[in-house]
Amino acid sequence: MRSRSRSCSDLSISLSASPSTSEREAPSLPRSPPAAGQPPLVGALLESLSFRSCGFGRASSSVFERQDLRLRVALPQRLRDALHAALRARDPSAGAFALKEAPGIGDVTNPWLSLAPEDAPENPLVAFVNPRSGGRLGPVLKSRLQQLIGEDQVFDITIVKPSEFVQYGLGCLEQLADSGDHSARSVRNNLRVMTAGGDGTVGWVLGCLGELYVQNREPVPPVAVIPLGTGNDLSRSFGWGASFPFSWKTAAKRSLYKAILGTVSCLDSWHIVVSMPEEGEKEQELNLPHSLRHLGECTFYDDGTAEGELPETVCCFDGVFYNYFSLGMDAQVAYGFHQLRGDKPFLASGPLSNKLIYAGYTCKQGWFFTQCISDPELRGLTNIIRLSIKKLDSSKWEHIPVPSSVRAIVALNLHNYASGRNPWGNLKPEYLEKKGFVEAQSDDGILEIFGLKQGWHASLVMVELISAKHIAQATAIRLEIKGGQWRDAYMQMDGEPWKQPLSTEYSTFVDIKRVPYPSLIINGADR
Repeated sequence: MRSRSRSCSDLSISLSASPSTSEREAPSLPRSPPAAGQPPLVGALLESLSFRSCGFGRASSSVFERQDLRLRVALPQRLRDALHAALRARDPSAGAFALKEAPGIGDVTNPWLSLAPEDAPENPLVAFVNPRSGGRLGPVLKSRLQQLIGEDQVFDITIVKPSEFVQYGLGCLEQLADSGDHSARSVRNNLRVMTAGGDGTVGWVLGCLGELYVQNREPVPPVAVIPLGTGNDLSRSFGWGASFPFSWKTAAKRSLYKAILGTVSCLDSWHIVVSMPEEGEKEQELNLPHSLRHLGECTFYDDGTAEGELPETVCCFDGVFYNYFSLGMDAQVAYGFHQLRGDKPFLASGPLSNKLIYAGYTCKQGWFFTQCISDPELRGLTNIIRLSIKKLDSSKWEHIPVPSSVRAIVALNLHNYASGRNPWGNLKPEYLEKKGFVEAQSDDGILEIFGLKQGWHASLVMVELISAKHIAQATAIRLEIKGGQWRDAYMQMDGEPWKQPLSTEYSTFVDIKRVPYPSLIINGADR
């Protein structure tokens, strides 16, 4: 059996880099004294522990922990003001005024300030909160995080988008650093990002930060997670839990400590491009999730995999996913649920109610009982889907037949799907060798492709009594959705569904390939 290569499995990024040679050779230089009125860190921790050991003073202990956390993560006021000025003006240079107050600027007699800036935090952290996730908990959690790390370092993701923060906020820090602000450089190089939301929110933040690779603006900040979604499969996979606990006030503080102290792992990310016939009326009907973007008109190049009719020009959109992409009945159920949540948000007030409504939509859409009005010839995806893949260590496309009973196709990157289930299963070595598969990992550059039949089959898969219908493992995927009697196809990636209009004459194509750089996510199980 072939062993599976792992691109980032041995990479573990510690909290802080080891001291440079210049730092080790300058022990005689004095450190800046702590600010007046602030207790030394060691003393605060000892006093906190002494209160705990006596069994009283819990409130005092909490205060000392909060002070310790704030000292670790809080940006200097001048940098916070500069960052928000850049975001308001949508211009990275709008925060240039902070340079006037930067310590050590123009001071060539004290090189210590360039080695250890006196106002740079030890573990700088910012947080993004999706107020629409977690029922009513999102806005309350936002207030709690603002109490712990400062109001200016917690962003409402519906007001300050991650892409704007990357372009203007981080751009501001980079410009200050290039101008000689050593504190801004330290914050930029050591920054970490906490994301409170579901898998879609986490993927959105990871995708925006991934643009830093493309723009040669490294290092890329790693991401921690507070799970507020329904499934939270990304959160489960990296030790952040299935949901946020009821004791959320204590949990918020604990999560922040994990975010600044946890090690960092690599995660594969997958680029998806959808090429559809250019038809104006169809394009207007297309309501894409925020994780996808329009690319406009482009030319489709067939390399021998297409079977249906091809238009001369196509309209394209693309995005990135981290956990899964699916097409078929499961995406149709997810789309109906998201439409309801958008129209009547009071019904989806928490994870439990979300799952109950989700189960209701599963029955309503005919996954358990195929609707009588449906054409029997259209019940299985094999009637409209042509699947081509590239296998490990191969550059050639290979056509893979889709089983006639499959009504949903899923390309999975992580071990968790649909609220922590493992539909691929823990396969025995003999079975892997027989099928030509290798053991599934999240950072190996391979997707697991499986199918789900009726709702009854999917239910047994979800309770892990059986495995899903194994189809293939692939390093690249091309799905051709043939034009015909189907008017729409439902798709989703990382819990974000959309309704894809189809042409009656031409094919629509979905291309998936691995992004050449890793996404960085913090392990929540370290503490």
